[in-house]
Amino acid sequence: MKVISFDEAVEYIKPGSTVMIGGFLGVGTPEGIIDKIVDRKIGELTVIANDTAFEDRGIGKLVKNKLCKKVIVSHIGTNPETQRQMIAGELEVELVPQGTLAERVRAGGAGLGGILTPTGVGTIVENGKQVIEIEGKKYLLELPLKADVALIKAKKCDYYGNLVYNLTATNFNPLMALAAEIVIVEVEEIVPVGSIPPDEVKTPGVLVDYVVVSGVKRYAS
Repeated sequence: MKVISFDEAVEYIKPGSTVMIGGFLGVGTPEGIIDKIVDRKIGELTVIANDTAFEDRGIGKLVKNKLCKKVIVSHIGTNPETQRQMIAGELEVELVPQGTLAERVRAGGAGLGGILTPTGVGTIVENGKQVIEIEGKKYLLELPLKADVALIKAKKCDYYGNLVYNLTATNFNPLMALAAEIVIVEVEEIVPVGSIPPDEVKTPGVLVDYVVVSGVKRYAS
């Protein structure tokens, strides 16, 4: 992995890109990178995330500044601006059951052709999807999700890029690190190689392309 600045990080995000962003209501979301996207006004983005957080936090800032053309999320209930844009036809919203969303991202990272789930059978979620019956039970075929860039947040990493997340900030971040062409991580600190116990590593450095440091702690390698 390579340590870069916030300005360098957003060079990898082009107008029209599909971007996965970690976090759950803003927890575990790379706020510094999002702020830089807003500053640069990089728009027409398709954002894959758990939710659109709040108007003044996380992915909500992208929505508020009208930088998204589409969001693929599990809910928008905490962001009135997302709801307003959807109703006004200004933003395309694809709502996906949360577990299904996580599995679709995982399938994208694992190279699977899709997943079968009973969630949504017989509801509007089923519309336009293939229904497969196995042993008398119906399942929806849900297709994998992948992205041009994954933007994730970790508490710290070492100089090999091995990541440690802070408690529930783990959420979607490890899955998304597997499912994008480029993985950019915002960390609070970088520590020497060997200082992170192996069983604390949730995302191995081989998956990480670039790291930006949001905190002031950076130790010699």
